[in-house]
Amino acid sequence: MLYRLPLTVLLFLLSLTTAYAAPAMKALIVDGQNNHGNWPTTTQMMKHYLEDSGLFTVDVATTARQGTDPNFKPDFAKYDVVVSNYNGAPWPKETQQAFVDYVAGGGGFVVVHAADNAFGDWKEYNEIIGLGGWGGRSEKSGPYIYLDERGKLVRDDKAGSGGHHGAQHDFLIITRNDEHPITKGLPHQWMHVKDELYDLLRGPGENMQVLATAYADPKFGGSGRHEPMIMAIEYGQGRCFHTPMGHGNDSQECVGFITVLQRGAEWAATGKVTQTKVPEDFPTADKTSQRTFGEK
Repeated sequence: MLYRLPLTVLLFLLSLTTAYAAPAMKALIVDGQNNHGNWPTTTQMMKHYLEDSGLFTVDVATTARQGTDPNFKPDFAKYDVVVSNYNGAPWPKETQQAFVDYVAGGGGFVVVHAADNAFGDWKEYNEIIGLGGWGGRSEKSGPYIYLDERGKLVRDDKAGSGGHHGAQHDFLIITRNDEHPITKGLPHQWMHVKDELYDLLRGPGENMQVLATAYADPKFGGSGRHEPMIMAIEYGQGRCFHTPMGHGNDSQECVGFITVLQRGAEWAATGKVTQTKVPEDFPTADKTSQRTFGEK
């Protein structure tokens, strides 16, 4: 005998199925070498934040601890977005080509902090990330890119090395494009928890939008310029979200950093952002906000 369930019961069961459905997207974090000794922890922090968004399942691919790892050959094509927490020896040539093909073919890429120090002489990588520092970068890598006091983008071709930062401190993030999906709806200004404020980054900076900046105050050893802190780059059919923020565990506990990472990863993966609600504990223009790792 067949029984017909009431419509209300069917809708309830459907809602349960939807609520417990697996996240739609797959992310891969790459790590294994980094000049920051806390990289194993920050990998787990970013994995937690992406999974906590409810949008991603996250795998981690780790290289050998030193030198080029001939066995490092992730299947990038399996993933909607790749997140780099890597700064070390070159990847195998085959892996490099697979990565470039992945992004150019529509894959998403996220670059966090020291990952923009990596691969200074890899042309395509620098085109994908827009700007970088250290790693032998110079005027041959592209111009310094920053904003002047009027908020105008400057491409400065003067000679000099790329990459510098002063003493760590809390600093103010200023939104420069409030229509982009990553930054839309966020406060125009918000305080970021104590971090290294990267300045003097340089690179090709093509097809790149600077979405937010921070002033590298000379009193902390900074450049005296408004430096890019949130960037969106298009490469072929793919997208790259780049933030130089995220040096220490405390800076990655910043609610602003967490929110922007979640939004940036979604945008890199899909070209849009559905996470439009601003967290109630989001930082303000005069106060930081920090979540102890593991808290919702």
